[in-house]
Amino acid sequence: MSAQVADLSAEAERQLSRRLWDPTEEDAALARKTASGLAEAVGEAAAQERLPVIDRLEHLREALAVLAIALARIHGPLAWYLAQACTALSPVLHWRALPADRQSSFGTVVPSSSDLADAERAVRRLHAALTRAATGTGAAAGADGDGCEGRSGV
Repeated sequence: MSAQVADLSAEAERQLSRRLWDPTEEDAALARKTASGLAEAVGEAAAQERLPVIDRLEHLREALAVLAIALARIHGPLAWYLAQACTALSPVLHWRALPADRQSSFGTVVPSSSDLADAERAVRRLHAALTRAATGTGAAAGADGDGCEGRSGV
């Protein structure tokens, strides 16, 4: 997931730097709000890793909901970016934290700790990329930085 989001964000940054995508004020405002929601949903790696799997999964689902709500409110390049971000994070929807036998789990699986960490890293990358998109620049902070202040109260 994190690699998909890194590729997606790199493409967005290329478009921004070449002025192929010039975010409107509406785009910028929604990008800022979405970035804030992502930061609130998924905190810093050390804090997240201390949480039980069920809480980590809840936070990831909250992040996916933030993206979906933002996607419903916008059109054009930002919508396309958010749609691809949702697609990249969609495996989260197949994860569960509670024990269940295969016949009653609706095909869900328990994620590994590395799966959770990868998804959380992807959310942090999205946060950083949306923050940069809100300023209308594709340069600056590099695609590998987390750029996420973390979940409040965690």
